Amino acid sequence: MSKTIAILTGGGDCPGLNAVIRGVVRSAILQHSWRVIGIRDGFDGLVTGPDTVELDLKAVRGILPRGGTILGTSNRGNPFAYPITRDGVVSLEDVSGRVLENFRQLGADALIVVGGDGSLKIAGQLGQLGMPVVGVPKTIDNDLSSTDVTFGFSTAVEIVTEALDRLHSTAESHHRVMVVEVMGRDAGWIALHAGIAGSADVILIPEIPFRVEEICGAIRRRREAGSRFSIVVVAEGAKPAGGEKVVQLDAQANLGVERLGGIAHSLARQIELCSGMEVRVVVLGHVQRGGTPCAFDRILSTRFGVKAVDLVVSGCFNQMVALRGRSLVAVDIAEAVGQLNLVDPEGDLVRTAEAVGIMLGRQKTLDANDLK
Repeated sequence: MSKTIAILTGGGDCPGLNAVIRGVVRSAILQHSWRVIGIRDGFDGLVTGPDTVELDLKAVRGILPRGGTILGTSNRGNPFAYPITRDGVVSLEDVSGRVLENFRQLGADALIVVGGDGSLKIAGQLGQLGMPVVGVPKTIDNDLSSTDVTFGFSTAVEIVTEALDRLHSTAESHHRVMVVEVMGRDAGWIALHAGIAGSADVILIPEIPFRVEEICGAIRRRREAGSRFSIVVVAEGAKPAGGEKVVQLDAQANLGVERLGGIAHSLARQIELCSGMEVRVVVLGHVQRGGTPCAFDRILSTRFGVKAVDLVVSGCFNQMVALRGRSLVAVDIAEAVGQLNLVDPEGDLVRTAEAVGIMLGRQKTLDANDLK
């Protein structure tokens, strides 16, 4: 009898998930004659099911350029803290035993988990309980330290960059400040990459607490120099020096998942007061997650899918596939989620931004390299 791989996609969706699924299915069937089944809606499909779908070659035909995930996903289905309603009261309970039992019912030889930091932590915990798991890193924030880059990130940067290109003309026409809020809970990679590519005037990231007076000073200097508009890119997790992130719903009110959002509107009010200019806010939100993946993400996702199957076939479990340089490697899942990949405030990318005149929300101090 042929062996079976199960696969699920967890956490937030992003471009490239379907490419991973396609890579897993085609590699498993064409190279190893293994069967593949998909688990619907992330770990929810193992808690309430098992809720599965057969994934053959026909099932993955034409999905390479599609955004999202054909399996569905959820960022609330943590089986170690699962929301259970009893008598109208919701509480978080450990239902991991049910997940293990439902997985055994599938008769699968391994589970491939495609997800970000949260989903991979769950995969690692299930692995410690004896489930044969392999992880595939997915997060548009690019905040997993064990891989050079995650799929979905490049597409998100392209989407934000295009938005900034479009906003320049309307900002200049109306002499406005445009504050553009992008994703980035703990890491500012999207804001920094897209801000440089899209010629932003100010970039605010979680790793560098900002000072509103510095931002307003930069906007005033631009106006005095004849530029009567400015583009400010702010990551959702950015915070003022000595302050906190702006949160829509705290974790306790949102079943253990903190929901960020609102920093752009808060910042816009402050900029209007100190600059006297008209300010508009654009929150790109889930637009960054949707749509067709770029070529880089399609290729990386496919490579990740194939590598994940190779690890399963060779019996290398509790591992995550990762890109190191030009090569794919396997790293321990616990290592992969142990530390976030954050922007270095003194790193090359930040220095590049400041060297071309982009304000990072802090007072710029010249060093010897700047004076050469």
